[in-house]
Amino acid sequence: VQLQASGGGLVQAGGSLTLSCAASGSIFSNNGMGWYRQAPGKQRELVATLRSGSGTNYADSVKGRFTISRDYVKNTVYLQMSSLKPEDTAVYYCNADLVVTTGGHVRSLEVWGQGTLVTVSS
Repeated sequence: VQLQASGGGLVQAGGSLTLSCAASGSIFSNNGMGWYRQAPGKQRELVATLRSGSGTNYADSVKGRFTISRDYVKNTVYLQMSSLKPEDTAVYYCNADLVVTTGGHVRSLEVWGQGTLVTVSS
């Protein structure tokens, strides 16, 4: 089971970027996906999550600018980012709460993607 993130890059302040993250493997069910980020010298922080039963959750710093969405068929989560600021510069990681099948058994598994770099220039 793995998460493959893509869509990062360099963008000017005020610009837009969309990240995507696809989960693949022996997935029995998907309880939720989300995005976190880690800026240089800082701790990893929540950006946005979309989880079954609890809906969407955004960091205050991105409310109104970022939108998280999911394609339930493709097990893919998206993060549409607009009005980007230099302080949004970070490595963005996707996360998923999955139930996976292993050897005929099911178990819960939290999975992290490899991270994708977003750089916002001023």
